Amino acid sequence: MNTRRNLLAGMGAVALGGLLWNRLPVELEHAVAEEIDTGSPSSYFPNVWLYTHEGEKVRFYDDLVRGKIVAINMMYVMCTGACPTMTANLRKVQQMLGERVGQDVFMYSITLQPEIDRPQHLKEYVEQQRILPGWKFLTGSPADIRRLRYGLGFYDPVPEVDNNLATHTGMLRVGNDRNQRWTMAPALADPERIITTINHVDGAMVHTAYMSGDAAVHLG
Repeated sequence: MNTRRNLLAGMGAVALGGLLWNRLPVELEHAVAEEIDTGSPSSYFPNVWLYTHEGEKVRFYDDLVRGKIVAINMMYVMCTGACPTMTANLRKVQQMLGERVGQDVFMYSITLQPEIDRPQHLKEYVEQQRILPGWKFLTGSPADIRRLRYGLGFYDPVPEVDNNLATHTGMLRVGNDRNQRWTMAPALADPERIITTINHVDGAMVHTAYMSGDAAVHLG
């Protein structure tokens, strides 16, 4: 489990589901160091401007992460690989969380193709995938999305692999900014396992009830 303070500092030799934790590339190190020097509470995550699929302009840290329990993944609308399957799996997670989404737990999907996926395209995707309210799909400038992707650890140190969208990570970043508890789970893991991961970072250890077959199951 990583704290937010150790999220960047702890990048080293740990490999998780094909995602390698390594040092930031040189061109991004300066940007991160610059933010840290300001003493901003968003130092460990780029506090970039983003747009939601509903057209709302938001700051990543200030508006979406600060003091919240979040689940974040990356995708893009034209993806024909794992993205649709991951989205469908996370939709089950959203259904299981029920009213917690948008109140206790916040779900975000960030596009890997910001130059193509504008808010209206993401909105169409949300409708096509039958996403329920409370789960935000996000886009922004290519430079800001790149900084955010590296800041969240969604990258590969091998440039050829990192630049290939077909091999992008299928991980879900789960964290509690309030308690500085951060971890990851495969976005294609059983929804029950993802719920358990979310509950694990929740200081209140909220018990979520959902239906599995004919029986109600409680996770905590």
